[in-house]
Amino acid sequence: MLSILIALIILQFISSLTREAEALGCYTNEGCVKIESNLNITHLAFGVVGFVFALSFYLVFFARGEELLMKRLKQDDKKRNSEEEFALIARGLDEHEKKVLQVVREQEGITQNTLLIKAGMSKAKLSYVLQGLEKKGLVARSSKGKTLAVYSK
Repeated sequence: MLSILIALIILQFISSLTREAEALGCYTNEGCVKIESNLNITHLAFGVVGFVFALSFYLVFFARGEELLMKRLKQDDKKRNSEEEFALIARGLDEHEKKVLQVVREQEGITQNTLLIKAGMSKAKLSYVLQGLEKKGLVARSSKGKTLAVYSK
């Protein structure tokens, strides 16, 4: 906003200098040299104000978009690292443990009853697998009503 006001003032000043130069019959008169140099300085100032205006416009409208883009890239990078970490951990697990851990990662806080259905295991097998994953520090269980909720660590 401030740069627009300054630009208008500079335009008015340029216009008045041009009128004064024409009234004196400038560019052939030696008295016009001062006006011409002021006019050149004014053009330079107008260019600087235009640059400041363009920069402020960019910062107001596009910097926020870049900030969001950088945030998204960091989240994607974090997710990719998490996926790579999971792949490394999964190498040391059996098929049942991999299945349970994958389901828990997809739905944090899943109840054991729901996990039972999604993993397609018996209640005893699921309990055994969860105990093993807890000992390895990969999952944690907490009370949730009459059942337990399972979270990945």
